[in-house]
Amino acid sequence: MASKEELTHYSNLEPTADLDQKTLNKMAWRSCFLQASFNYERMQASGWLYSILPGLEKIHTDKEDLATSMTHNMEFFNIHPFLVTFAMGLILSMEQKKVDIPTIRAVRVSLMGPLGGIGDALFWMTLVPITAGICSNMAISGNIFGPILFLLIFNAVQFALRFGLMNWSYKLGMNALDSLMEHMQAFTRAASILGVFIVGCLTVTMGGTQIKAVIPNGTTQAYVAHVATVPTDKVDSFKVISKGDKDVTLSGMVDANGEPLVGTDASGQPATAGVKDLGNGTSEVTYMEMVESPVNIDIANILDSICPKLVPLSIVMLLYFLFAKKNFTPIKAICLILLIGILGAGPFGLWPSIWG
Repeated sequence: MASKEELTHYSNLEPTADLDQKTLNKMAWRSCFLQASFNYERMQASGWLYSILPGLEKIHTDKEDLATSMTHNMEFFNIHPFLVTFAMGLILSMEQKKVDIPTIRAVRVSLMGPLGGIGDALFWMTLVPITAGICSNMAISGNIFGPILFLLIFNAVQFALRFGLMNWSYKLGMNALDSLMEHMQAFTRAASILGVFIVGCLTVTMGGTQIKAVIPNGTTQAYVAHVATVPTDKVDSFKVISKGDKDVTLSGMVDANGEPLVGTDASGQPATAGVKDLGNGTSEVTYMEMVESPVNIDIANILDSICPKLVPLSIVMLLYFLFAKKNFTPIKAICLILLIGILGAGPFGLWPSIWG
């Protein structure tokens, strides 16, 4: 007698009645535990069988057929956890029609790759970057609703797909597989392009890395205005307060070129423009003081004038190069960025400190 692994057909080949909505919903809920017993030998096989078991029990009333079905559904299985119900509905439709076991196995295996690619493009490259980018900005600005909104959107999408795909693929049967294969490439490409676009937007909005290096470049001199209230008979002492070498006025009632500030009063007589008589024996004197200020070359301003957010862009392109050309893993990339951050903020002082 052939073992359950060697059987190609079930004993009872009579198609069964359609599964009721309650059973389909029950299996959709069970799919949330797909990875609860994840292991490196069969990956999600235990969770897959647990999820699909209520339907198998109603389809296979013969205990031997049920045991055979459970055995081959415990084989290696690994699929995107949010799109697993599409595979469940399709396999259940084939089990209900008592399709031969090798065909069911082949279809189950063939679904793993396409659904994995579509799921990654839809969730990890599109939905998560968009919602996380919006909601994290809300959280950073102090809005407590940010993380709550992220969880609401993420779970609303994944549960809508779980229940929707379960019913759709079960009702369409093999036609669902044809529809998937027909549009898979275009859908995956569109979702991937959108995901890359969103990652680029996040680089600009969330990338705060900047070089704080400043290069000294000499000094500059300029006159700065000061205002003082003094007795009117002391005004003349402010015309030239101090002079430096080469008879350059360092402070006094002069303009930016060092020329005396003069004008005319109401009678047309010459008057010092930097003096305002307050009428009570005092005057308001505006005088200039030469101040020497350092001149620095700000690397951050220069880079921003060339291309805003150039430093975050350079980091992203570096990581892309390492992933594409040097077979870097995410763990290595995280360690590299951590090392660059620590060295740049510490010994070299390249990055601004978060503590100011």
